[in-house]
Amino acid sequence: MPRTALEALTRQPLRFLLTSWPWRSLGYLLPGGLLGVAAWTAVGGLAAAWSRIGAVAAATGAVAVLAFVAAASGPLERWRLRIVTVDARRPPDGAPTRDPWRATGYGAVSVLAVGWADLALLLVAAGIPGVLLTAPLQPTAPPWASIAGPVAGALLLPVAAYPVTVWAGARAAVARAVLAPREGELQEVRRSRARLAHSYESERRRIERDLHDGAQQRLVALTVKLGLAALDLPPGSRAAGEVAAAHRMAKETLEELREVIRGVHPHVLGERGLPFAVRDVAGRSPVPVDLDIDLARRLPTAVEVAAYYAVSEALTNVARHSGAQRCRVTGSLTRGALVVEVSDDGRGGARPDGGTGLVGLADRVAAVDGRMLLSSPTGGPTLVRVEIPVEAHA
Repeated sequence: MPRTALEALTRQPLRFLLTSWPWRSLGYLLPGGLLGVAAWTAVGGLAAAWSRIGAVAAATGAVAVLAFVAAASGPLERWRLRIVTVDARRPPDGAPTRDPWRATGYGAVSVLAVGWADLALLLVAAGIPGVLLTAPLQPTAPPWASIAGPVAGALLLPVAAYPVTVWAGARAAVARAVLAPREGELQEVRRSRARLAHSYESERRRIERDLHDGAQQRLVALTVKLGLAALDLPPGSRAAGEVAAAHRMAKETLEELREVIRGVHPHVLGERGLPFAVRDVAGRSPVPVDLDIDLARRLPTAVEVAAYYAVSEALTNVARHSGAQRCRVTGSLTRGALVVEVSDDGRGGARPDGGTGLVGLADRVAAVDGRMLLSSPTGGPTLVRVEIPVEAHA
């Protein structure tokens, strides 16, 4: 679905008339034009009455009217921007501006200065077809105008939707550009996201250490004790069978705990680096994996962690959803960025909105200023490419 009026007009120049966008454009222009005309009419009325109410009272009233309209125009501009932009509850990059004076200033100019142009365009675009449509109701109209007028008006009315939409779309584009956050505000959002990712990773490491040094060690000790106890019991006795069963259960629980620890934070990643950690997760994949990871040095921790979980999630998707017979993982440093690709020969058709965890994978990569690219046509093959800048985390 088109997101803006201009996008709808350029994509669907004919079908556009059957959509709601012409009415959206009308709804966008009308409130600002009416408010601007009402404000200046009130100011003009106060100026005309200054001789009766006094110059000071007239000037004070005029300033109060303009101040009220200026204060209301900022929220009005944001509200009506939603009409001609789908889901535009905030500026297009997703973060509201922190500068209310910018929104108020732009809204005041938009309503008090440009609102006249909005209303004039609407009157001309809709007025001409309107006059022609009402020709039969005009007593001085000749007989031929009573027939030709409505026909011409009906033909011109759809045409009028085009200039109205173009003007509304252009005004909305300017509004989005002015109200969008500046670089400093966006940088703070990125820093906040990075802090959150770092805090989350620190917590994962703490949990991994607690499981590795606490619960896992106790399970190992329990397994050993059960094995020793089984040696002291008479073979074939009921107690020996129960202890042997408990011994097996303890070993299975220990193996499951090791899998959990690997999922929380793989120990091999911190000890030996990304290539060895990827080799470990590839060795546990039910789909055969070809590896080609060429890294001459250890990378920053944040980069390695993000890349590892990207590969892990991608291989999980291959095993669960692709129907692939084989897949390939490559990794290299290219122009200061770590580039990791996971490809398979499966059925393809993977989509970010398909519930395969691709959105979470992209969010994790974005937290370290990277990006994820996906190619998965129906019938395959599927390629997931992750690019993470390295020097920014050095």
